[in-house]
Amino acid sequence: MSAADKKPKSSWVNLLVDYGPLLVFFLAYRYFKPSGGDAGLAEVVAVTKGTAVFMVATVAALIISKLRLGKISPMLWLSTVLILGFGTLTVLLGDPFWIQVKPTAIYLLFAGVLFAGLAKGKPMLRYLLEAAFEGLSNEGWLKLSRNWAFFFLFLAGLNEVLRYFFNTPNGNFEIWLQAKLWGVTTLSFLFTFTQIPMLLKHGLAVEAETDVEKNPPHD
Repeated sequence: MSAADKKPKSSWVNLLVDYGPLLVFFLAYRYFKPSGGDAGLAEVVAVTKGTAVFMVATVAALIISKLRLGKISPMLWLSTVLILGFGTLTVLLGDPFWIQVKPTAIYLLFAGVLFAGLAKGKPMLRYLLEAAFEGLSNEGWLKLSRNWAFFFLFLAGLNEVLRYFFNTPNGNFEIWLQAKLWGVTTLSFLFTFTQIPMLLKHGLAVEAETDVEKNPPHD
């Protein structure tokens, strides 16, 4: 593909692809949620319906990524496969446990891939993101992969704590979903910003900072 044929970069499309499906899940759940917020079968049904919408939105994001960005990163492929897998279990079994444990599975998978790459001296984050941060050295990629591997472990532990305290049996599924949408997303962006000084020390071009900011790893 020639330079003229390459798809233009678009920060809003990146945000739509990365976080749009989760926002759709939240809105769908709120729409189907029983009035009064009582725990019980009605809330399980709301989660199940919201999960089905989430799965459709995830597939739509995959298509948008291909059409608008010209690519589908391996990280997006892996996330989509797990979302569809755990989402299907949630819908078929009518058990929100599966959609709640999905982030933990994704975080542990990403952490495992990154740590395995580090053991072989390979910065797997570069391949998962399919991002080219201009000027960043191999050492910089290795350190970024290491830092994200540990951060993914932290997120996996955080999700398990949130899932334990906020779930459908105690009527607090929405708190978990809000924490996932607003809290974890904010933490991921903040963590991304903390990495920029290290990346600049390892050759990242100043003009490439925006590429780092709009390409944080995500589940």
